[in-house]
Amino acid sequence: MQRTEKKIVSNILKGSLGNLIEWFDWYVYASFSIYFAPSFFPSHDKTAALLSTAGVFAIGFLMRPLGSLVLGKYADQHGRRAALTLSVLIMAAGSLVIAVTPSYHVIGIAAPIILVLARLFQGLSLGGEYGTSATYLSEMASRGHRGFYASFQYVTLISGQLIALGVQIILQSILSEEMLTDWGWRIPFVIGSLGAIVVLFLRLSMEESDQFKAQKKNNNGSLRLLLKYPKSVMTVVGLTLGGTIAFYTYTTYLQKFMINSVGLPTQEVTLINFAALFIFMILQPIAGALSDKIGRKPLLFWFGIMGTIFTIPIFLTLQQVKTGMGALLLMLAGLIIVTGYTSINAIVKAEMFPTEIRALGVGLPYGLTVAIFGGTVEYVALYLKKINHENLFFVYVTVVVFISLLVYWRMTDTKHTSKLDH
Repeated sequence: MQRTEKKIVSNILKGSLGNLIEWFDWYVYASFSIYFAPSFFPSHDKTAALLSTAGVFAIGFLMRPLGSLVLGKYADQHGRRAALTLSVLIMAAGSLVIAVTPSYHVIGIAAPIILVLARLFQGLSLGGEYGTSATYLSEMASRGHRGFYASFQYVTLISGQLIALGVQIILQSILSEEMLTDWGWRIPFVIGSLGAIVVLFLRLSMEESDQFKAQKKNNNGSLRLLLKYPKSVMTVVGLTLGGTIAFYTYTTYLQKFMINSVGLPTQEVTLINFAALFIFMILQPIAGALSDKIGRKPLLFWFGIMGTIFTIPIFLTLQQVKTGMGALLLMLAGLIIVTGYTSINAIVKAEMFPTEIRALGVGLPYGLTVAIFGGTVEYVALYLKKINHENLFFVYVTVVVFISLLVYWRMTDTKHTSKLDH
């Protein structure tokens, strides 16, 4: 079925908005944890404190790959629309549960247990969202604009983070710290759950991709079928390795680095982060559209080569910078380099797998790589700082980016060998 560009944009928008809401809900937890933590994890209760630690561990390192496995398999068997609808429904339920759960002082140990369980389900949802949305956006995009449309996965990911940050800034300006700690922290979770319900109805009106509808549904989404594509699986791991570590280095760890190592005020760092991420977001579709013209590999080479050469100089220079503008420019330099990966990583992975295993093939190796390497970026960086070898972290990031560069060098340009055309 030949769709008009208007219809394609409509479906892409519905798929992308769900990604935005999922990441908004995810970041809201991190942004407002300082306010609701005392309500759920009182320091005098060791069991509650242990539950907090276990919950964070399970979410970061277990639930995202599990979500990639469960929802990726579901998407390959029952359709992209069905999986994306289920994913946002799970996230909405998790946010709503967190918003209405009474504090520890009201229901005791049940409060942190409910919070952790809700967060576990949100991790499951987020893990499944990546592979399925990357697959849907890639399959729905018109042939000559796949890089452009698939780049909106990171546009909406960054948008979710920016909106969560914006809600935090607004609430901090109109509510006192006491009000935020008492009940104000529940507001963003209500916003997130309501937004997810709106997106749920939008996703119900999405069209299924033609590739999924045209396939024979015999052994779809099985691990046995995935194992028939070991080279593609390992390529996803290799090209994700440097990209995910660099992404979390420049978007998450860099904030702490600017405060702890550079010595900039927290409020100034928040503004720097907001401005840099906003520009980073705008760059994604520009780079994605460029890949439609010149291929995917030139952008991956840009990230791999520039990341290998400039990671150490950027951080060493940042250690000496004492102005907000200097820090902003250096952060932007890093994010411009990372754009070579973030803007096209979804389409590159989707182009490597056939329809019957695409969502699982894109999601599972990515989810495992992010859980093991992306999720440990801050731990590695802070540990090396603690033992007075912070500069070794810059070497670590450089080495993994170089490893990914070797993968980019050996892989074919998926724009010219895309399995989306089959």
